[in-house]
Amino acid sequence: MKLLIVDDHSLIRRTVRELLATSHDDVQEASNGAEAVTLYERQLPDWVIMDLQMKPVGGLAATRRIIARHPEARIIIFSQYDEADLRISAQEAGATAYVTKDNLFALPDFIHSTSA
Repeated sequence: MKLLIVDDHSLIRRTVRELLATSHDDVQEASNGAEAVTLYERQLPDWVIMDLQMKPVGGLAATRRIIARHPEARIIIFSQYDEADLRISAQEAGATAYVTKDNLFALPDFIHSTSA
């Protein structure tokens, strides 16, 4: 499986990589939304795990850009914030799901059950 992990904190990217990746997965990382859009175009990953708040381009804007060109893209927005308006904004941007960072351990089950 190809994964793209996007977060402005390298520790979070490493944590998500350790949580999701197996030795046969192709995992790319980006530190902001602009990098994510570029990497998505090059790699066409199966899943994007995208932080909500990053500079200069955040997760919602990057999700909109990716979905505009690739409506089949599967993007999970993850954030420390759990507000209804953010969940709605993620859904409107085209995200497949919204997961809070304190619930990251649910990601593997979600991805594997949705990919099957």
